[in-house]
Amino acid sequence: MSKSTATFIGFVAVLLWALLALFTVGAREVPPLQLNAVCFAIGGTIGVIWTTVSKRWGELRSVPLSIYLFGTVGLFGYHFLYFSALRAAPPAEAGLIAYLWPLLIVLFSGLLPGERLRPLHLIGAAVSFVGAALIVAQGAAFSGANGLGYLLAAGCALTWTSYSVLSRRFGSVSSMVVTVYCLATAALSLIAHLALEQTVWPSTSHGWASMIALGVGPVGAAFYVWDIGVKRGNIQLLGTASYAAPLLSTFALIIAGIAEPRATLVLSAILITCGAGMAAYASRHSE
Repeated sequence: MSKSTATFIGFVAVLLWALLALFTVGAREVPPLQLNAVCFAIGGTIGVIWTTVSKRWGELRSVPLSIYLFGTVGLFGYHFLYFSALRAAPPAEAGLIAYLWPLLIVLFSGLLPGERLRPLHLIGAAVSFVGAALIVAQGAAFSGANGLGYLLAAGCALTWTSYSVLSRRFGSVSSMVVTVYCLATAALSLIAHLALEQTVWPSTSHGWASMIALGVGPVGAAFYVWDIGVKRGNIQLLGTASYAAPLLSTFALIIAGIAEPRATLVLSAILITCGAGMAAYASRHSE
């Protein structure tokens, strides 16, 4: 598989994450950790079917336990910290801090063997971050009283950054390992849900459909294609391009009639596109 093909496959995850807000709104009756448990169970089932059809279970049996622990901590840790941050701080501020992960991926990727981090990579990621911030941080007003929530959000960003960048070091490991990551994350989410939340199921067919769609796409297949992208693709370009997710997510909500168009969307689109273009240019001249 070529680097450009792997990068494109990884970007499919960004397109799927653009639907996260839309489907989450549809399944809003379900508590976050319960929703997490169900969606990752569906995501794990996708992997079970894929591995069974391709008859590649042997590849999973040869994977060290440490890698399974690494992936489970990455997926479960990110989501648990994110939901905890939203409980301890206003969504706008917590979301902005949590969404530092694409910029951090670009920064930390420079520590990977064989990777060249150019100044234009960082400038492009920073420009795209500003564009995403115009969307994510609407009405944000930081306060010292929400310090715990901000720390949890920062932990969330660092967890996903570490998971994405360190996955590169396991490039020889089949992306089918995500099957085990998802199933283990579903189990831990179920335990956390039973300890912290009251079980509530969707009351409408739309709610059920949204929950299932989440598990199939944004909280399912997305993690398999992301694994391929960060292991074999252009990780700097993927990190910067990830800032397109909140922009595309907002457009999806507008098309669905859930959100209203805002003038800042045009500026956000320009900044995110310019930032991604800078990263692409820098990557092209690094090879």
